[in-house]
Amino acid sequence: MAEFYRRKKKVCQMCAGRTIDYKNVENIKKYISADRAKILPRRVTGTCAEHQRDVALAVKYARHMALIPFVK
Repeated sequence: MAEFYRRKKKVCQMCAGRTIDYKNVENIKKYISADRAKILPRRVTGTCAEHQRDVALAVKYARHMALIPFVK
C-alpha cells in the first residue's frame, strides 16, 4: 500500500519578520531563477500573495537600478 505524506507548508519569510529591499542584492537573488533571472512563483518561494507582490516590485526596482540583470 502506498502511504501518502503531507509536505510541510512553507512559511512566508516576510511574515516571519524578514524584510525585502531592492538594495539588498543577496536577498533578492533568492527570489529569481539562476539560469534566466526570472521571478520565481509563490509555490516555489513560499511567500504569501501580499509579500509576493512586494518581492516582484523589489526585483523590478533592482533591475531598473542595474543591481541585478534583466537576463543572464
